[in-house]
Amino acid sequence: MTAIKDSVVLVTGGSRGIGKALVEELYARGAAKVYATARDPRTITNPDAVPLALEVTDEASVTAAAARASDVTVLINNAGLSSGASFLDSPLDEVRRDMEANFYGPLLVTRAFVPVIERNGGGHILNVHSALSWFADGGPYSASKAALWSQSNSLRLLLRPRGIAVTGLHVGYVDTDMTTTVDAPKTAPRDVAVAALDGIESGAHEVLVDEVSRTVKAALSGDLTQLYRQLAA
Repeated sequence: MTAIKDSVVLVTGGSRGIGKALVEELYARGAAKVYATARDPRTITNPDAVPLALEVTDEASVTAAAARASDVTVLINNAGLSSGASFLDSPLDEVRRDMEANFYGPLLVTRAFVPVIERNGGGHILNVHSALSWFADGGPYSASKAALWSQSNSLRLLLRPRGIAVTGLHVGYVDTDMTTTVDAPKTAPRDVAVAALDGIESGAHEVLVDEVSRTVKAALSGDLTQLYRQLAA
């Protein structure tokens, strides 16, 4: 288990939405320092946070961030994107954008910060997945989150002997800029942040924030028609 109080945390995508809520909740729980990253660090508005430039798909940017934030003990891979691309109709470069941001980005950041966390005595990594890790939405976003889920499962085994725990966070719709056009129940970003940090502090392998995530995961062991009703037609 990892205490948030007095920890040094890096949150990717820390300027808005879930990332901004995580930064606020981290300080509320007594974190000693929080690096909040963004492509443009001027978008970081929390006065207590340490703004840090980071493009998670750029290896040089990731390396520079790890050198700057050499005191980190907790890493939260929150940054991501949804291109809205189609597997069949979109240019492959658009399909790759989701994989680059949501799978390779967290992997690059993790590879850079594992030695940092290890040197600082061990700690924790939290990856922000999605309920779509377990439910295909017809495009590369859900595929990239499924790949990240698998990555987290592997990293959990690889990093445990090195004193680093890994938590995967799953949630359905969250009330952020990404879901402004969605007409469905949404979880408040602060509620996601609270659940995420509770998971870190309790040593949870996975955190299922809402009923959507719990329902989808429970259906994984059943027939595919439980998840994809159109297959039963």
